[in-house]
Amino acid sequence: MALRLRTEMPELKGATEWVNGEVDKEQLLGKPVLIHFWSVSCGLCKKSMPDVLKIRDEYKDKDLQVVGIHMPRSEKDTEIGPVKETIEKYEMTHPQAIDNQHSIVDAFENEFVPAYYLFDAEGQLRHRSAGEKALKMMEKPLHRVLGE
Repeated sequence: MALRLRTEMPELKGATEWVNGEVDKEQLLGKPVLIHFWSVSCGLCKKSMPDVLKIRDEYKDKDLQVVGIHMPRSEKDTEIGPVKETIEKYEMTHPQAIDNQHSIVDAFENEFVPAYYLFDAEGQLRHRSAGEKALKMMEKPLHRVLGE
């Protein structure tokens, strides 16, 4: 099962490659953080991308940090070219970890895409959700974490 609420943010180490800048846990502490797991072969992930970008853009003045983690679901998903093309196509200009060895995926004990992990400024997990309604379920916790 995924991380428990109020768990400290795991390290973001072991990515195969970073796109749009590498980040680590220390850089993110002190700010609210949304970690977003997705996969190039996941249709629902692509469908939800505009909503993720909307959240990123809407709350950047509140210092919300958004980090994408590409989680391959098959051998084909480990091809870096198509992942980078998808990042570009969907204008995911925030940091993206390509996690072909599942190092970050395993640290988060994540099994699903799309999946979202919301951390407060102290680095404590405040909400997690996955699947089609995941972003909708995150609205209230996001407002709480942002102090709205």
